[in-house]
Parts: sequence; structure tokens; C-alpha cells
Amino acid sequence: MALTKPSIEIAGASTAPNSTTSSTTDIWGIFRALRDARSLFDLRPSHIHTLQAMLSFLKPGHGETVFASNYSICQRVGGIDERTLRRHINRFVELGFITRNDSSNRKRYRVRSSNGECISYGLSLAPLLQRASELVALAQEIEHNRRDQIFLRKQILTKLAQLEELNHRNPFIRDARKALRRKLSLSEYRALLAGTDAEFELISMEPDAPETMTLPANDGQTVRHQSKSEEERKDLEKTPADPLLEPQLLTSVCDQAASFTTNKLRNWIDIANHARTLAPMMGIHPGAFEKAANAIGVRKASCAVFILLQFGERVRDFGAYFHSITLGQRQSQFNPAALIKRLAVASIHST
Repeated sequence: MALTKPSIEIAGASTAPNSTTSSTTDIWGIFRALRDARSLFDLRPSHIHTLQAMLSFLKPGHGETVFASNYSICQRVGGIDERTLRRHINRFVELGFITRNDSSNRKRYRVRSSNGECISYGLSLAPLLQRASELVALAQEIEHNRRDQIFLRKQILTKLAQLEELNHRNPFIRDARKALRRKLSLSEYRALLAGTDAEFELISMEPDAPETMTLPANDGQTVRHQSKSEEERKDLEKTPADPLLEPQLLTSVCDQAASFTTNKLRNWIDIANHARTLAPMMGIHPGAFEKAANAIGVRKASCAVFILLQFGERVRDFGAYFHSITLGQRQSQFNPAALIKRLAVASIHST
């Protein structure tokens, strides 16, 4: 934010102590920076109006002290009562933007000696001017965040529109649009965008998705028999998964996870312990893994870790996808047995 005219010379007088007579500052540029960053200091619009009124009493070349009476300031603000004015001034003093230089009778004025020394009694705005760089930097950061939030929001809306074309009944779309009604932080926008990306990835991992038709979920089928009736697909989804979730099958199919240990994974206890070791390495928080284990069972949560690692580069954000299929919208659709079947068939046909 450029500092432009009009400017106020920062000096009580040419011979005042601790004054910088040679420098000038755009006091209204500083005011606008504080106005834009007021939320960081818990300032309300009424505080900003009071500060604006006080700044209007400063004159170029006459220093940074406000000599106007409380009555004059109240009138310039718009007729606020004096108690409100005092509260506002106290708040600026607490924040270090104003210092009081009180005279013995609480009047505001300036006195000079015969040799030119000057003493100013009033409300000094010198601290505000000295923090110009800080306030401008904060205002710029807020503006950058605002622009980034708009950019991320547009990306999310575009992806949601694409998801609606694929399946307008997807509950994720409804929840995402509901979240967008609120004023989100930059980190919340990024998380929502990651979740939207995860939806696309998870759709591509579904057994009936077109791009994954080369991985049929039925052991009795080959790549040449990719088509299945709706009845067969429903029967497959109703088939209990436990017979397919044997430790030997999981470790042989998901060899990427198994390659990260020199110990043999003989049972589900070994697999669960290894999954807990792999999760942080993949960006999955240990607490998220334990929550998933409590929600869907430790076997299913461990399978999720092994399967996601096996998919490798097809998964952009392991943490987001793990949360979605174990704790999020895709929890009920996550079928480790079917995915392991597809991976096993894909491995056979690739050799």
C-alpha cells in the first residue's frame, strides 16, 4: 500500500526533542491500513470513526498531537457522548496507538520557552505513525488472504458443478455448498478444496467407475468380461467381506505397504501395528487413524492405509482421502474386500 499525499510532518516543533523534522508520513494511508486491519486489534467501526475525527485535527507542520477538547472531538465524530469517546481513547492507549501527555489542569495546549524548546500537552498520535510499516504489512496480508479466498472459492464452485454433472445427488455437494454459505478462513477453503478433489479420486476408485473397468471385482471374471448386470453388482456388495480380508491376501496384494517392513505380517495385530506406523508417513494423523479404527474397526482402517498406499500416485492427498472413506461421506461406500479383489486381478493381468 503506497504512502501518498496529503502528509503530516512528524514533529511537535522544529526544535522539539525526539522529533523527526525531516521525515513526512501519509497519515491517512496509515489510517486506511489500520481500518482494513481493525479486526486483528478487536476494533469496531465506531473506534475507527473516532480516530478519523482526531486525525482531522492535525495540521501539516504542527506535529502529531491532538489539542482539541473532548467536546470538539465528539462533535466531529457525529455527536457521540463523552464517555464513549473516553472508552475509545482508552482502547487506543491500550493498543499503543496513542499516548496521553496530560497537563496539570488536564487542558490540551503547547508551550514554548524563549530558546525554542516546546512541550505539548494532549493526545499524541506519534506511536501510530511509528507503527506505519507494521500496519501497512498487516493490511496487505489481509488483502492477499481475501484474494486467495475468492480464488479458492471459485475453484471449489467449479469442481462442485462438475460433480453435479456426474451425480447431482451426491451428499458431499450439499454439505459443501452449505459450508460455503459461511465466511470461511483460508485454511478452511483449502481443506474444502482438498475434500472436493478427494471426491473425484474416490469416484474413480469405485468398482463401477468407467476408468477402473479394467479391474473387475469378481474373481471369476477376466478383463474380457467387464460388463456386469445390476443384480450381480448388488449381490457382490452384499457379500460378506471377512473371507477376503485374510492377512496373507492383503499383504500379497498391497506389496507397497509390505515393502516398508522387514518383519513378516502374519496376523491382523501385525498389520494394524504396521498401519499405525505407515499412517504418519503418509500424512494421516495418528489421531485420525484411531478415530477411524473406533468408527469402522481396526481391520478396515488398516486396509484403508494399505490400499491407499498401493494406489500410489493416483491419490493426491492420503490424509484427506483416508478421512473421507473412513470418517467422512464415503464411509458407508468403502469396501476393502472389493478393492483388494480389483487390485489382485489387476496384478494378475499385468504380469
